[in-house]
Amino acid sequence: MSITLDHQPGAAPERRRDRTHWLYIAVIVAVLAGIAVGLLAPEVGKSVGVLGTMFVSLIKMMIAPVIFCTIVLGIGSVRKAATVGKVGGLAFVYFLVMSTFALAIGLVVGNLIHPGSGMHLSESAAGKGAELAEKAHEAGGLMDFVQGIIPDTLFSSLTAGSVLQALFVALLVGFALQAMGSAGEPILRGVEHVQKLVFKVLIMILWLAPIGAFGAIANVVGQTGWTAVTQLLTLMLGFYITCVLFVFGVLGVLLRFVAGVSIFKLVRYLAREYLLIFSTSSSESALPRLIAKMEHLGVDRSTVGVVVPTGYSFNLDGTAIYLTMASLFIADALGAPMSVGQQIGLLVFMIVASKGAAGVTGAGLATLAGGLQAHRPDLLDGVGLIVGIDRFMSEARAVTNFSGNAVATLLVGSWTKTVDRAKVDSVLRGEDPFDELTMVDDHPSAAEPARV
Repeated sequence: MSITLDHQPGAAPERRRDRTHWLYIAVIVAVLAGIAVGLLAPEVGKSVGVLGTMFVSLIKMMIAPVIFCTIVLGIGSVRKAATVGKVGGLAFVYFLVMSTFALAIGLVVGNLIHPGSGMHLSESAAGKGAELAEKAHEAGGLMDFVQGIIPDTLFSSLTAGSVLQALFVALLVGFALQAMGSAGEPILRGVEHVQKLVFKVLIMILWLAPIGAFGAIANVVGQTGWTAVTQLLTLMLGFYITCVLFVFGVLGVLLRFVAGVSIFKLVRYLAREYLLIFSTSSSESALPRLIAKMEHLGVDRSTVGVVVPTGYSFNLDGTAIYLTMASLFIADALGAPMSVGQQIGLLVFMIVASKGAAGVTGAGLATLAGGLQAHRPDLLDGVGLIVGIDRFMSEARAVTNFSGNAVATLLVGSWTKTVDRAKVDSVLRGEDPFDELTMVDDHPSAAEPARV
């Protein structure tokens, strides 16, 4: 791709260099160093785990302002409110169907490989499940979950750390600006400038990724070692293979059939985000970058602003697969396998339980404990066996959840005709690279209303 330089007399040409590839090389080195420290000096590895926690906290700090700016700009610049409603409705139905499908796949694979057969849980596992179940139920029931979407104040939605609260308030502000018409354009331009500031701060934080990755990996290896991982290798491999087949098989076929896009090209386009997720075990760490990259890919800002944040709370494909596979594993390990009827009941229950997973600290593990307590209380103590390798499995969960949301954005964009197919092809061919230096496309102002 050629770079156009402004050759003015007496002015030296400026070339913006993308040095972010050094960042991701540093992340890989940090991961390898973390593994070495965790194996050679486990206590040191455990002590530096706080570095990973602090890095993920810094990323989470930026999620609410990123979501707010993206949705307000997306909705506020669209004159037809029905367009946003259609996008949201299609996205919700798709998320429900795909989550159910993912849960069913987990049940099928779990019945095929029977990873927990012949195992005996140690007494140390007892009590851990009850602790996690209590944490899961702190989130309350369905009505408590819905009530939690409404923030205490308009501005507390940006500070409470709740994705759904930020989404709710951003929708209200976006529709209000939409109703204001031309009078709201100055506000939209102001939000656009705030968005650029937010992305600049985010880029500064991302340069700390190697430190966070080192701490997270060193801590997990220091706590479990390779022996604990080996004991549950069948479950881990089965889960990883299932996630790969789901992404490249199920999602790949859907993406090719509906949007005409190759899943392999999309994965390559999002390669840096996958590395970031894998090193932090958190798909939230890549949420702001996914929003920016899907907009750059050619999906309309209003579609990205609705689908991506909603998908992070309701479209948890990897978590769904994990919930059913882990439940069957625990049942087999305790010598109390589930009947077909019990498995169907578990499937129905987890369809609801998985929707609240994003709102619970330690989402996958805590939701698993809460689900077993409600559906099969006799299996609750078995959750302790999963604790040792949950972090390793959370990486696959996070990557699968992320992939599902990226694919969902393109699918919903195709169904609602809010995606620029020519731009998609150009970006995926590498002809229009993503600007790693700003993460914001400096095209005509997003505050300009769409003409309809």
